[in-house]
Amino acid sequence: MLLFLVLEFGLAWVLLYFRIRAAGVNPAGWIGAYRFWVRVFALAFILSFAAGLPVLIQFGSLWPDLMGKIGDVAGPLLAAAILSTFIFKSCFLGAMLYGMRRLSDVVHTVIVAMVAIGVSLSAFFMLALISWMHTPAGATLLGGHYVVNDAMLVVFNPALPWYGALFATVSMLVTAFLMMGVVAGQAGRNPGARAYQLVFRTALTLAVSGIVLHAIAVGGTVHMTTLYQPAKAAAIAGYWHSGSPPDLVLAGWPDVATASNRYAWVWQGRGAAWLGSDGMGGWRGLDEFSGMTPPVALTFWSFRIAVVIGLLMALVACFTVLRLRRQQYDPGVLSARWHSVLKAMGASGAVLVLATMAYVQSGSFPYVVYGTVTLSEVVASVSFFTLLGTNALYSACYLVLSVGFLQLLRYISRYGVIPVGRRRGRA
Repeated sequence: MLLFLVLEFGLAWVLLYFRIRAAGVNPAGWIGAYRFWVRVFALAFILSFAAGLPVLIQFGSLWPDLMGKIGDVAGPLLAAAILSTFIFKSCFLGAMLYGMRRLSDVVHTVIVAMVAIGVSLSAFFMLALISWMHTPAGATLLGGHYVVNDAMLVVFNPALPWYGALFATVSMLVTAFLMMGVVAGQAGRNPGARAYQLVFRTALTLAVSGIVLHAIAVGGTVHMTTLYQPAKAAAIAGYWHSGSPPDLVLAGWPDVATASNRYAWVWQGRGAAWLGSDGMGGWRGLDEFSGMTPPVALTFWSFRIAVVIGLLMALVACFTVLRLRRQQYDPGVLSARWHSVLKAMGASGAVLVLATMAYVQSGSFPYVVYGTVTLSEVVASVSFFTLLGTNALYSACYLVLSVGFLQLLRYISRYGVIPVGRRRGRA
């Protein structure tokens, strides 16, 4: 769900940009870009919506006691997310996808803007719930369930600004690198065409901006984590023993049995900014959370994979800018080898999404609401083989959907978008 949601969110605002630019110079080029990428947006929208339905089912099947504990908080936020999705889908999405020829340019642009706002609202309420579960504020745990004291503080909890920034910047990077990969493939087959230049320039600008903003978002998220989730911060840093020198572990293998990092590559004295403090100047290690530590290796390595992918994206984007700044950002002048690099990097956004989700979510385990409600308190009593079978079926279904998405994207990239007039006497 998250993978297609970030693409849907990014494309919604890119399409609005295309639609606004179509009112100025070179309207045909911008309209052509809009018509191509609105197909990709529609696919991402449907797949994110379809993938979200099992999540709602799992609330009752896998975590039956969760809503009993956080229903006062989660109920309104989930209802707002679902309601905004259905309202904007029912009222505006159809007109956006099928009403372009029947509406004026101004009206259609307004409808595209409303769809982008609707997608953003749905994502906002979901992020508000997830961030509240990581930094519960504005509610009190009484009698085994949370009671809301301050609704505004529930929604605008300490983690929301940084998780929202992570979501937005990851969405920018996923969208930008997918667009660059597709355009690189198109330009490689037809190097003399100039129709891809507008899209490529937009994607490259989005990529460079997203990289800078993403670095800020990651830094802010890490700082927030040190304040409110010290166990996650210690797992990310690979910091085992409180009071030991706060070295920065660049790479290594966290070993829970020995409470150490094997084959560690350490930057001495540079880890203080990554660790939580006990208020008296002491750094909090994983030994303070014995029995309640997150999966250290998964949290440790998923964060580093996300950082490596981000750095790789930055290098590719910067090299592309330097190569094309004197060529009016025309992708046709790039070499066939660099076209292949850009096409391969089109999938890097998916890796970034999964790695980011892994360290954000796994670092909160074993809590489902950080510091208060654990997974063992809300999980259903389901056999291992039932979980294995259902997850295998889910994985197979999602794999088919993802392959279908990629095949359709490959098809429209190769053959383009052909308008179809549905009138009598026309095919």
